[in-house]
Amino acid sequence: MQDSFLTSIVPLIAVFAIMYFLLIRPQQQKMKEHRKMVEGVARGDTVVTAGGIVGKVTKPVKAEDTEITVEIADNVQIKVVKGTLSEVRPKNAPAND
Repeated sequence: MQDSFLTSIVPLIAVFAIMYFLLIRPQQQKMKEHRKMVEGVARGDTVVTAGGIVGKVTKPVKAEDTEITVEIADNVQIKVVKGTLSEVRPKNAPAND
């Protein structure tokens, strides 16, 4: 009786461990990196939103702000929610070719 219980529970534990290391843990790390990137956005950085809008941050950014002002063309500024940023390029980073 004891052996049948152990043989039935071990595969279940193995499946959970595989799911954790292949799905849950990488997603948590990706979320942590995204949060760090969003917290590090500063004035002058070029940002890309999840919708594909590319612009430059024009106003100073405070840590508690949930929105930032982005200039997408000359004298055209929009407010963007910080959580929708998919990429932040620091102002001293080289442009992609």
